[in-house]
Amino acid sequence: MSLIIYFLRHGETTASTKGGYCGVLDLDLTPEGYLMAEDFAKAYKSIRWQGIFSSPLTRTIATATPLAKTIGMGIQQRDGLREIAYGNWEGKTPDEVNQLYHDEYVRWLADPGWNAPTGGEKGIDIARRSNEVLEEIERNYPTGNVLIVSHKATIRIMLCSLLGIDIGRYRDRISMPVASVTTVTLTDRGPRLDTLCDRTHLRPELHARKGT
Repeated sequence: MSLIIYFLRHGETTASTKGGYCGVLDLDLTPEGYLMAEDFAKAYKSIRWQGIFSSPLTRTIATATPLAKTIGMGIQQRDGLREIAYGNWEGKTPDEVNQLYHDEYVRWLADPGWNAPTGGEKGIDIARRSNEVLEEIERNYPTGNVLIVSHKATIRIMLCSLLGIDIGRYRDRISMPVASVTTVTLTDRGPRLDTLCDRTHLRPELHARKGT
C-alpha cells in the first residue's frame, strides 16, 4: 500500500472571485465557499484518513473543518502550507501592481521561482517550507490517505516539486481553481499524479463558480 496525498485548495473567497493578490491577508470564505467545504466533506468522508494538514489561515481551516468534524479528526496546522507572501502587492489587482511595480512585476511573471513580489516570497522559498511538511507526512504516514488543505500558489509549487517540474513554471503549467482536489500517490518509483483539479464533488451551481 502506498501513501496518497490529497491536495485541496480552499473554498471561494472574495479575492478568488475578483482576482486580486491575496497571500497573507487572512480572508474568510464566502457563503458559497463554506458550501464548497461542506460538499467536500460529504463526498470524501468515507475515505480512511490518516491525517489532515492545513495552512493556519482562516480560509483553509474553514475548508478543512467540516471533514475534520465529520470524521472526528484534528487539523494539524503548519506554517509551511501558507500562501505565498505577496508583500507590497497584497490586496492589489494585477493591473495595479503592473502600474506601481512594473519592472519587478515583469521579472516575477517571467520567473516567479527566483523573483519575488516586492517585499514578498520567491517560489523557491515556498518550495523549501512546504517540502518540510511533505517530508514530515512521508515520514509519519508511509501508507494511507493524507489531506493537505492549502492555497493556489503553494499547492502548485508542491506539485512541481513532487513531479519534477521547474518551480519557475508553476503559474504556467498547473491550474488550481477553488475547492479543487488533486491527488498524488507516492510509489516506489516516485510520485505519480492521479487526479488534477477535480471538482465533481461540488453541487452544480458551485461547480459553475470557477474562481481564480
